[in-house]
Amino acid sequence: MADRPRILVVGSFMMDLIASARRAPASGETVVGTSFATAPGGKGANQAVQCARLGAQVTIVGRVGDDPFGRILLDTVREAGVDVSHVDIDPCEASGVGHILLEVTEEGAKNRITVCPGANFRVTVKDVSWLREEIGTYDFVLLQFELPMPVVEAVAEWAHGKGVPVMVNPAPAAPISKDLLSWATYFSPNEHEAAILTGHPIRVGEEGARPEDIRAVASAFQAMGAQNLILTLGDQGSVWAGQEGIVPVPCARVPHVADPTAAGDSFVAAFCTGVCAGLAQPEALAFASHTAALTVSRMGAMPSLPTIGEVRAFMEERGCDGAVVRKLEILEGGNGDEG
Repeated sequence: MADRPRILVVGSFMMDLIASARRAPASGETVVGTSFATAPGGKGANQAVQCARLGAQVTIVGRVGDDPFGRILLDTVREAGVDVSHVDIDPCEASGVGHILLEVTEEGAKNRITVCPGANFRVTVKDVSWLREEIGTYDFVLLQFELPMPVVEAVAEWAHGKGVPVMVNPAPAAPISKDLLSWATYFSPNEHEAAILTGHPIRVGEEGARPEDIRAVASAFQAMGAQNLILTLGDQGSVWAGQEGIVPVPCARVPHVADPTAAGDSFVAAFCTGVCAGLAQPEALAFASHTAALTVSRMGAMPSLPTIGEVRAFMEERGCDGAVVRKLEILEGGNGDEG
């Protein structure tokens, strides 16, 4: 379809090793788990697959090891319709791995994640230097922090210089330069990353996330140079902070949270795809919220990411503005509903 957005993701591949238990062990303690599974993931690969399933034309740049995990990761992303021709295979370093402890209770599931970057941290600025000239052919660029920071900064600078919107998702949290924030069109941490990066925790009371904490975090990021802040707050929804002030975005809730892994990736990818499809920013945030809600209702990172048809049906079911849902028709002819 001629109007499909062209999105570039420069990011990571991780094979997720998921251990579920009724509670997390204390220091030095061993608990008996309830299940174990593997699932392809990685913040970059998750975001690329989500954009593709929502109908975008997606290219990912990254690195995997020459091992079974790397082959599974590449095959899965390729089958989702993502162009993986710029993913290098490292002959010396293993593919990245994410160790996920999923604490499952009657109230839902919470995760604790440790990533071992492996081949992801072997990507160099030289490896992506071809983007300096080619990056202007894309409609949007998505970046995260599971690659070396010099690579993230170089790509952001090149995209900014060509007038291409840049989404920086600072996960996992790491020190950020003012230059990177100035090159980022959108900056989207979750509540934990925001607390680490600003020193301001976001407390949750009976009425939800405390407004004074959100204002403090937003002010801190704006003082650092963030133009448009999208703060994701899990089941508390999200917050948009820009020149217009602070705008809360409600969470699109589902009856049961099976696995919150990749919810942030799903949200960020849907927002960027929605903006490319012509949604206004508040509309794109609502689209992102509904997309992420479907993601948390399923197990695994990449396997949980919904298609554009599923998201549109969910939004219609929840009584969303019909005009917004109709705007998403431009994405229906893409790879989103194949397979």
